[in-house]
Amino acid sequence: ERRPAAQSAATVLCSEQAAQLFRRRAPEFAGGVSALSTGVDATYFDPAAGFADPYDGRGARVMVFTGAMDYWPNAHAVEWFVAEVFPKVQAVIPDAAFCIVGRDPGRAVRQLANCPGVTVTGTVPDVRPYLAHAAVAVAPLQIARGVQNKVLEAMAMARPVVASPQALEGLSVKVPDEALSAADAPQFSAQLVACLTRDMTALGASARRAVLRAYHWVSCLAGPAALPPSSPGARAPPRRPSLCPSPRRA
Repeated sequence: ERRPAAQSAATVLCSEQAAQLFRRRAPEFAGGVSALSTGVDATYFDPAAGFADPYDGRGARVMVFTGAMDYWPNAHAVEWFVAEVFPKVQAVIPDAAFCIVGRDPGRAVRQLANCPGVTVTGTVPDVRPYLAHAAVAVAPLQIARGVQNKVLEAMAMARPVVASPQALEGLSVKVPDEALSAADAPQFSAQLVACLTRDMTALGASARRAVLRAYHWVSCLAGPAALPPSSPGARAPPRRPSLCPSPRRA
C-alpha cells in the first residue's frame, strides 16, 4: 500500500477503520488518507420485491450464510459453525436448518451437506430469495478484514444478522439495535435460538434502515468529502488518487 500512496496525492480507503489503520501503519502519508465507504444497492436488495421461496415454506427455521465458498475465510467460517454452533441450536430447536449459499464450495464444505439439517447449494442465480425467506443470516467469520458486503446485503433484505465481531469490525452498525454480535459458539447459539423463536421483524427493519442511511450507494456517493491535501511523502503532480480497498471477498 505504501507504493501507490507514495505515487499519489491522496489515498482513499473503503472504510474509516481501514483509513485509521493505514494512518497508523504509514504515518508519513497520514495527511493524504481519507475514507469513502463501500455500499450495497438497496434497491436491488429489497425484500419488498417479492421472491419465490427456496425453502418450501421451512424458512422460519433456516439460518443462512452467503458468500464465495472458494474463499478460505468463508469456508472456515461455515465449517466452524457446523461443528461448534449448529449442534447447540439443534439441541434446542431440532428442526433448525443451515443453508450455505455460494459458488465453488470445496470438498470440505460440500461434505457438510451430509450433516442433518445442512444444505450446500453451490452456485445460485440469485442469492436474494435465500436471504428473503431465511429467518436469520449469519456471518461467523473468524478472519475478516474491511467491509463485509454479505452482512450489508442481508441487512438490506431486512434480515436479522448474527455476526462475529470480526465481521462487523469494518461497519458502522449499532449492536444490538441493527445487528447482533456473537464472539463465540455459546453466544452464537443463544442469539440464534432467540432469532428462531421470537419475532425479529423490528430488528430486520432496523437493519434495513441502517443500510439506507449509511450504505445504500445513493447515500455513499451523494456528497463525497473533498480529497485531503497531498501528504509530504507523496509525489506531485499525480494523475489520480490511489484507491486502496481493504482486503475483502464476498
